[in-house]
Amino acid sequence: MRPLKYRCFLCVFLPCLLALSFGASAASAAGTVRLVAAELSPYIGPTHAREGYVAELVRSAFERVGYTVDLRFYPPARARSVAASGQVNGLLPAPDSGSLESEFVLSAPFPGANGGLLKKRSLAIPYPADAATRPLDTLRQLSHLRFGAVRGASVSAAFDGADFLKREYVDRDLQNLDKLALGRIDLMVVNKFRASDLMILHRPHLIGQLEFLRPPLFRSDFHVAFSRRAPRHERLRADFNRGLSALVREGRVEDILMRHGLSVRKPQGSGRDVITVATVNNPDMLLLKSLSAEFTRQNPGVQIEWRVLDENSLRTRLMTDLAIADGQFDVMTIGSYEAPLWAARGWLAPFRDLPAGYRADDLLAPVRDSLSYRGELYALPFYAESSMTFYRRDLFRAADVVMPAQPTYTDIRRLAARLHDPAKGIYGICLRGRPGWGENVPVLTTMVNTFGGRWFDPQWRPEIDSAPWREAASLYIDLLRRYGPPDSHLNGFPETLDLFARGRCAMWIDATVAAGLLFDPRTSSVAASLGFAPAPVERVRDGANWLWVWSLAVPDSSPNKALARRFVEWATSADYVRLVAARRGWVAVPPGTRQSTYDAPGYRDAAPFSRFVNEAIAGSHTQLPGRHYSGVQWVGIAEFPAIGHAVGSELARALQGEQDVDTALRRSQAEVTRLMRDSGYLKR
Repeated sequence: MRPLKYRCFLCVFLPCLLALSFGASAASAAGTVRLVAAELSPYIGPTHAREGYVAELVRSAFERVGYTVDLRFYPPARARSVAASGQVNGLLPAPDSGSLESEFVLSAPFPGANGGLLKKRSLAIPYPADAATRPLDTLRQLSHLRFGAVRGASVSAAFDGADFLKREYVDRDLQNLDKLALGRIDLMVVNKFRASDLMILHRPHLIGQLEFLRPPLFRSDFHVAFSRRAPRHERLRADFNRGLSALVREGRVEDILMRHGLSVRKPQGSGRDVITVATVNNPDMLLLKSLSAEFTRQNPGVQIEWRVLDENSLRTRLMTDLAIADGQFDVMTIGSYEAPLWAARGWLAPFRDLPAGYRADDLLAPVRDSLSYRGELYALPFYAESSMTFYRRDLFRAADVVMPAQPTYTDIRRLAARLHDPAKGIYGICLRGRPGWGENVPVLTTMVNTFGGRWFDPQWRPEIDSAPWREAASLYIDLLRRYGPPDSHLNGFPETLDLFARGRCAMWIDATVAAGLLFDPRTSSVAASLGFAPAPVERVRDGANWLWVWSLAVPDSSPNKALARRFVEWATSADYVRLVAARRGWVAVPPGTRQSTYDAPGYRDAAPFSRFVNEAIAGSHTQLPGRHYSGVQWVGIAEFPAIGHAVGSELARALQGEQDVDTALRRSQAEVTRLMRDSGYLKR
């Protein structure tokens, strides 16, 4: 316990510090609303895209009526204390709860959490389709079962008051998840996204074993809680409610939910065939969305609902669909990692008996093989990529330096130092820094490979806390800290692509698919001065560049498999390639999948990088010499998303200066070891 004097000093100093950190009192900045929030994944948090659905919605509602929002994140207890004291205007997200009314006034509601019941798939439970409209009756019907809940958390009036239930309380959701898996409880009371995220990031061996009962039994709304002690609280509440009403009328609330992967499948309209497509927000997929009107023109009566997400959100929400049998999507955008693993588990529908016009033999062999399981395709490739080094030839000439035909990372460090000129808005190098197994981890893993490292030894013992990892991670972080753009930990593929296309980066090591965008003067200010070279190597050449195939698959849970398959065949066909060429030019066609694309004179003329990329993909592989596992930038086991998330997060913290590299690797080693033990790869 701290001495009394120290605690009293904090009582005086902390409120002043918080007030200074916001720059002024809540009432002193007309037009600015100052709010605090506690992280509540996946709804709001500093690491989510746009800080999450709740933050984007609240900002949009206030902007609609002329305000700007200053939002800061604190631990839950501190966030509530700061807001209740009137130092800021309010707190979010606030649940439906009478416990806040003495200190806050609540805004109009907006969509909140989907609380409900999680069970083992093997346990048959009668569950009425109208459960959400009569939760108390449903609970009585299930009263013979054992319920697990979190101590102190209000679920709903029906559940909290149902004294007839057999309830067991724990301190954390993860404990209940373990109890459910072990059969010590029958039903877990949990938010469905919380349940799936826990499995994906902490208990991947449970994916596919559990399911969420639909519809959710405990729906609850969110609010903005305006502090009664802050000036203007009634006016701000009225103005926010006005802005929210406008968003609802314009359909923007649903748009925001969809952007964050939190929307739900709508009931199918009468007389229309509807497919829901989940995809990533990169330029090639956005072009597919814009050209999909051609598919609906060819298929009258068909409607496509798009769920376009950032890469991390896409991966998580797709896994949600599988982890809890959510059944939200008919078409999934997946990659070379997922296709064989998910096929082996029976989660994907196979593409058997493709029509002759599809020309499956035109697909490049490494691409076709990476999407196959036991000789059958379980996804069709939209585009494929390896990795390469992009650079600005004009900046290299001005600095009198030359890019080697095969650069090393020693060369890259030297060139970045020479070319870095932040006073002119030029950064020596740009790299992905956002944490995630598909974000910073591919860059780090290929660096580790070429420094002679690996993820696991032959007995599945992690080798993260090792010299090659230390060298690679130290170089990666040093490059971005010394010669990279500010806030690199926030940048994924789209952000670094945008920086390079706007002329802000002297070099960029990333996916070959960016070449078509960067050579196109409509999308790139550096098209005329773009140079390219192979991905850098260091001590080992194998594994320095990756193979990835963004592909379209049909989950076995889709109720619209035939229509979904028809769309996938269209979107990945040679006809679609020609459609893009006709509408946007050959330089914009999806690369890396078909030999006919590389044989087309129009593509060879428009894309000076085409031969380079074709050879890189044709010569790529997903099995490195001496490795007992598949994958270059990933490891071909179901646990890898959790592993990649853990390691990517620790190294992102090191990039931000919150810890040193040694600590990040030591913590990563411990967490990955735990995951491998939990999954049965290592003995306890």
